Amino acid sequence: MANQSDNSVAFSAAELEFLAEDEMVEIVPNMRMEPLNLISGDFGPFRPQIAAQVPLWLAVALKKRGKCTIRPPEWMSVEKLTQVLEAERDSEKFQLLPFHYVEISRLLFDHAREDIPDIYMVRSLIEDIKDVRFHKIGTGLEIISKEVTYALRSCEESAGFFNKEAYTDLVTLVLIS
Repeated sequence: MANQSDNSVAFSAAELEFLAEDEMVEIVPNMRMEPLNLISGDFGPFRPQIAAQVPLWLAVALKKRGKCTIRPPEWMSVEKLTQVLEAERDSEKFQLLPFHYVEISRLLFDHAREDIPDIYMVRSLIEDIKDVRFHKIGTGLEIISKEVTYALRSCEESAGFFNKEAYTDLVTLVLIS
């Protein structure tokens, strides 16, 4: 992980991208090749113009060599992303998208831009969804912060001094509820 010295569980952008590369995508090969028997699984056989499912890292590698086109996932269509964005704005909950949707889309934008219809609109919608989600997270953290601050003040006023154990119990209770 990015910085192990502070005992936090934070991943760098490169590590998140690495994890996203295991997501399966559909390619359309333009070559003939026997199955690839890899540690992560068997992929292929590959035949021209016959779609195949492969991990994103393999799709990108084949694309870089001009051996395939990558079909964008269904969730990357303008119609689907527009629906997700509208639902994100109307709901307090996150809408269903792949966990690594930002990293997957970034990899496809970087390596398969010509394979993505309406790429500029797709990119804009994904950014808008990300912005709405960041706003939701920020709002949620503000609410939690206010609840913890209020509870801490109440605890201090009733005890007359700061009690670390009571504070720890209180923060745990607020975060769980």
